[in-house]
Amino acid sequence: MTCFVITGTDTGIGKTVFSAALAGAMRTPYWKPIQSGLEDETDSEAIARLAGVAVLPEAYRLVTPASPHLAAEIDGVTIDAEALTPPEGALIVEGAGGALVPVTRSLLYADLFARWQIPVIVCARTSLGTINHSLLTIEALKSRGVPIHGLVFLGDAMDDSEAIIADIGGIRRLGRLPFLDPLTPETLAQAFTANFDRGDFA
Repeated sequence: MTCFVITGTDTGIGKTVFSAALAGAMRTPYWKPIQSGLEDETDSEAIARLAGVAVLPEAYRLVTPASPHLAAEIDGVTIDAEALTPPEGALIVEGAGGALVPVTRSLLYADLFARWQIPVIVCARTSLGTINHSLLTIEALKSRGVPIHGLVFLGDAMDDSEAIIADIGGIRRLGRLPFLDPLTPETLAQAFTANFDRGDFA
């Protein structure tokens, strides 16, 4: 049964695109617990467009485009951590921003991941600064006892950075998803097939 949490080393690095690629390849439903910002295409809408899989409703849809803790406060919403329990069964769960983004003023996404004990896939960009950001993310997850399934890189190939993060972090490199232009369901599916082994996610 395919069940993973997708987190990132930063915001805007492409983890939603990878989530779409994985969900589409494995034909697995998708769930975004909290969506902050509704003006542009939401992550759930992007998944539906790119992957064509079942998309479960978010537990919280916040209007303000900010960290969930602040967006909820501005919107006048109280986030109940118990409402953030993933549904049972095969599922791709995507967090927001990085692993240490606050869900509330006393709860981080990494704390949720530790509670869930679902294997986490860390998405990291390949550009300058990724070694530090990636190793900090891995360390934060490991310190909480979060099971890490592996690393996925997003962007142009940077073999030395990718290798040293995997080596020092002590987790396996699952593959790299290049930038895609155009980004369509077809090009995304082809890129996943060319750059990843589906058996690594079975």
